[in-house]
Amino acid sequence: MLIHHLPDGDAIHHYKKSIVVIFSGERHVLSTGPNNGGYREDLQAVFNRDDNPGPGMACVMKDDTYEGHMNLVALEDLGLDPARCTGLCTAASMKNASIQTLTYRDLIVTAIVTAGIEHNGGRAGDPATFYEENGRFFMLPSEEGCGEQNPGTINTILHINADLDPGTLARTIMTATEAKTAVLQELMARSHNSGGLATGSGTDGIISICNPESSLKLTNAGKNSKLGELIGKTVMAATREALFRQSGLCPDRQRDVLRILGRFGIDEDILWINYRESAGYCGNVSKAEFIDRLDRWKGSSEAVVTAYLLAQLVDLKSWGHICQEEMDDGIGKLTGIQVPGQKAAERMARWIIREITG
Repeated sequence: MLIHHLPDGDAIHHYKKSIVVIFSGERHVLSTGPNNGGYREDLQAVFNRDDNPGPGMACVMKDDTYEGHMNLVALEDLGLDPARCTGLCTAASMKNASIQTLTYRDLIVTAIVTAGIEHNGGRAGDPATFYEENGRFFMLPSEEGCGEQNPGTINTILHINADLDPGTLARTIMTATEAKTAVLQELMARSHNSGGLATGSGTDGIISICNPESSLKLTNAGKNSKLGELIGKTVMAATREALFRQSGLCPDRQRDVLRILGRFGIDEDILWINYRESAGYCGNVSKAEFIDRLDRWKGSSEAVVTAYLLAQLVDLKSWGHICQEEMDDGIGKLTGIQVPGQKAAERMARWIIREITG
């Protein structure tokens, strides 16, 4: 199905669980795709592929290598010449893709984004899951790596109707990546590999396209340029909408104490265990009632605001802005729990239990 017309005659199609951009002329492409990735001047199309077979089902590769799999997807499913295209892969549905376009004078920038961050959010510098050596992959043990990698990817296709030199085309990827990360910071999306905020997922990909046949030549894609502004705005809008369409992620959904503090290891089960093992537990509150009280409290204004402030204190300490004593003092003032030396997460858990059990 043809779903969108791009400048200069290029077209976006949706078929076979993929979004495919077909070029109508010469295009220069910079891609992180496994097949024909890097800088290319000879491609005819690019695509983004949903390889999720369904809940509880394992993905089936068409080839022993990722590159080979994508080449076969291009040939067998999409009818493309594997030597003349590049693609990205994701578990997000193409039905949840967002397409955003902005124009300034003759400049037109379009961002096409699919996004999932709920299970594979990560922060740059987090512990790795695997080590690669000469084409062989070794999973890292849990004490060295962060364990099994879960599905979740933010894939971006950026289409610019101007003629960019290779360096400027590379700069578009830098600006687009900053835009994606800005959205994740605004949403306070969590890293699942550390206690930090996510800067992306572990498998994000991007393809940037420009038109060497255009009479409009640009040499700067940084944030001070109009091109950079349009890239930032389109990628931010598309990423925000795609995250919402895929999983409902938005500021309102984040107004939940467990979502705010979950990156510090706090969840329903941990809270119940801590309550059951606490000195104040006398067996008069069942787990069902405990969770019911938690569900009714965790979205209240006072609880949400306090949780955000607690999370910010922990972040400020981890970033070096405040010292341990200052963080402990701030947590004590917010929660009313003064226990020198006790871990921040334990004090947060005690605060939550006190609030919902009286």
